[in-house]
Order: sequence, then structure tokens, then C-alpha cells
Amino acid sequence: MFGGIDVRCRQHMAVALVALSVILGRPLSAHHSHGNYTDTFMDLEGTVKEVHLVNPHSWIYLEVKGANGAPLLWAIEATSAVGLQRIGVTRDEVKAGDSIKVRCHPLRDGSRGCLLGFVKTKDGSIKDWDGNNLPIPADL
Repeated sequence: MFGGIDVRCRQHMAVALVALSVILGRPLSAHHSHGNYTDTFMDLEGTVKEVHLVNPHSWIYLEVKGANGAPLLWAIEATSAVGLQRIGVTRDEVKAGDSIKVRCHPLRDGSRGCLLGFVKTKDGSIKDWDGNNLPIPADL
């Protein structure tokens, strides 16, 4: 025994502390599931209210006319800012006030949220904002 704690116990504590520091010190690289979105696509068209090109996910907030003509705000999740840069999306590609069309996977619970697939900008170009490298749809 040394200082009230035997050497073997101190070794176990040291191993546990090293393991804990490795676990807590690692950057979080795990990715959450997209299981809260449907597998099918839907198309939306509206006016961009906000764009947040950030990591780990970017967001477009799109105002869409509802069935009764009232504006509805949709939160549309895209891939990371880094992923968007890789496919050539710039900060000026989509801005507040722009009219765009999107093809996205809606939330299963029916609330106004979507996992973005494609964005058609005002100049007519279409890009895969999900970063899955799917073929660009001709009918968006």
C-alpha cells in the first residue's frame, strides 16, 4: 500500500482516467439518423427567408403558400457548409428574398420540415444539397 491506496488500484484508476479522457476528448464525429424523414420526395416552391450555411448541417427557411394562401415557413435541412462548398455552392447561391424550388424528404410527423435533396435556383441551375451525388432531376 502506498498512501492508503494499493499500487494495483492506482493502476486501474489511471487506466480508467486515460480511457475517460480519450472518450471525452474526441471530437463528436457520429452522425444522426435521418429516420425522422420519409423515403419519398416532395417538391416545394417559395421565397427564401433565411439561409444558414453551417456545420454539421446547413438550413434554408422557405416561405411557401399554404392551401389557403397563407404563408407557411418550412425548415429545410441540407448537408454541411463544407459539403456544399465541395459541390460549388457559394454563400451567394441562395439568399433571403430568392424564389427557389426544392425537392426534399418531408418529416414523418407531418410538421413543416424537410431533408433537402435538390435546389433549383432563380438562374435555373439545380444542385444536390444533400451531398448524395444522386442524378440531377430534369423535372424540378
